[in-house]
Amino acid sequence: MKIGAAILCFTLLFTVPLFAREKSDVIVMNNGDRLTGEIKGLDSGVLFVKFDYMDGTSSIQWSKVNHLESKQLFMVKTEDGSVYTGTLLTAEGLAGRPMQIQILESAGQAEEVAQSQIVKVYQTADGFWRRLNGDINSGIMYSKGNQTTQYNLSSSVEYPGERWAAGANMSSSFASSSGDSVSTRNSLGINALRLLRWNNWYYSGTSSFLQSSTQDIRLQTNLSGGIGRYFKNTNHAQISLLAGFGWQNTSYSHPTNSRASPNIAAAVVTTELKFFRFDKTNLDVTATVFPALSQPGRVFVNTNMTYFVRLYRHLTWNVSFYGNWDNQPPSHFSGSDYGTTSGLGWKFGNR
Repeated sequence: MKIGAAILCFTLLFTVPLFAREKSDVIVMNNGDRLTGEIKGLDSGVLFVKFDYMDGTSSIQWSKVNHLESKQLFMVKTEDGSVYTGTLLTAEGLAGRPMQIQILESAGQAEEVAQSQIVKVYQTADGFWRRLNGDINSGIMYSKGNQTTQYNLSSSVEYPGERWAAGANMSSSFASSSGDSVSTRNSLGINALRLLRWNNWYYSGTSSFLQSSTQDIRLQTNLSGGIGRYFKNTNHAQISLLAGFGWQNTSYSHPTNSRASPNIAAAVVTTELKFFRFDKTNLDVTATVFPALSQPGRVFVNTNMTYFVRLYRHLTWNVSFYGNWDNQPPSHFSGSDYGTTSGLGWKFGNR
């Protein structure tokens, strides 16, 4: 498999511009300001709105919204994992009572949800491109492989459904220095998630592909799946844990002396931490541990961490760290590959 070609196709496919729709949604702030535009979505405590008279998408602090009304269809997700689809209207409430959002579903039913309990809002439409969210980042990386400067390109995309979501992510880096061979690392991951009928429980499947010259890995394929739970899911943080089983195959660039099978059955434990601060910073941390079942005592660890700072509208500055470890690599092969990168990024979609 040519991971480089797949990464290029992935980047080109998911950077297509999105299309806007009617800007007739009404947002009233706590201070009385009345705004009319197109609600793009809600994520990380930020309401994203597109206005006819402004370039780009504006960010509004969700906790400072007093009233909203829209005739468009939205998918709404709450802290307890419930999902609703319908039009939005602020329900009349008693003075001093927290704002209630009334979701008018297509079946004629109406659900009232407290504003503070709503954590995500997506536009729902037939158009595929309108639902996509993602980012593209590039920068400079320091790699353990040859202690030199590297070029890095990464991207991620998410497509949310009513009770499911699918996404993909990629990263590619290379480095060269005088008197040394080129160091490369390419990765591609695809994942899908579906909510269970129990609030905040879900099952998920993941496939990933890795090429690393530092670890002499020509291609490492990983397939895994399991059951997970959101322990915290608010406008300020999201914490989840998943446990399951997986299969891994590793092909090395050079012959190894190891008699161990390249195919490994393993348990999988993944934790994901996300912390948000209104329109300013995001911290995403993902760590996965693969204790090998078919080769007891062998453990693989993968981790990724990214810290985002919004500079202007969709433009961000980010610092990232990645790491891969194998405590029992083949003889004379490196058991680790890690590095950092810092650079500019661009977010696209309903955010």
